[in-house]
Amino acid sequence: MVLNDVPPPSTVDDPVYRTGVLELLGLLAYGEISACERLAEDAKMAPDLRIKVEIAAMASAEFGHFAKLRDHLVAIGEDPFEAMRPFAATFERYHQHTKPSDWLEGLVKAYVGDGLAADFYREIAAYLDAETRELVLETLSGTGHSEFVVEAIRAAIEQDPRLGGRLALWGRRLMGEALSQAQMVVAERDALSTVLVGGVDHPGMDLAAIGRMFTRLTEAHAARMEKLGLAA
Repeated sequence: MVLNDVPPPSTVDDPVYRTGVLELLGLLAYGEISACERLAEDAKMAPDLRIKVEIAAMASAEFGHFAKLRDHLVAIGEDPFEAMRPFAATFERYHQHTKPSDWLEGLVKAYVGDGLAADFYREIAAYLDAETRELVLETLSGTGHSEFVVEAIRAAIEQDPRLGGRLALWGRRLMGEALSQAQMVVAERDALSTVLVGGVDHPGMDLAAIGRMFTRLTEAHAARMEKLGLAA
């Protein structure tokens, strides 16, 4: 994906664009702290101490990402918790509909859900000013725990092949819920949608480009599922 040129100063200073960026950062920050909280809860279902520690480390990495976003919002004179507040219901809906029944479903949720979210934010990052783009991409940098998830899921399926079908269905459900929530958020937040679709002073996506973006998200999800040994 080729990133756009940095939007001109008039765009960066535009109040609608700034509001859209604050919404994006609030959304991303809530997602990170929410993931941290859910992973910490999922760690309680781990079958042994090694896996419990690995999941706890994933939760810690998510908190580190949240802290970067929180500190940036404070640095630009914004209240990070006010920026995050509008998205509480969004993540509660998602987590209510995707509550894992065991630690394996929790790992698939973390791997698939985080991967899909990262792909979505990277797509949007192409339409941001350079400073915000760098922050978003840095926040989405790998945590180094994905190999643990892949190995754990593949090992579990090898030990009990029946798990493959159940986890594959779970992965499809996660994909559907995540895309539904993402589309709802963009539709509900006018300033955020303006960042994505563009305005007078800066380019954005047309309907065809948005369609291609969701196709890329679906293809990336299928690749992640394949890496886990699951059918998409």
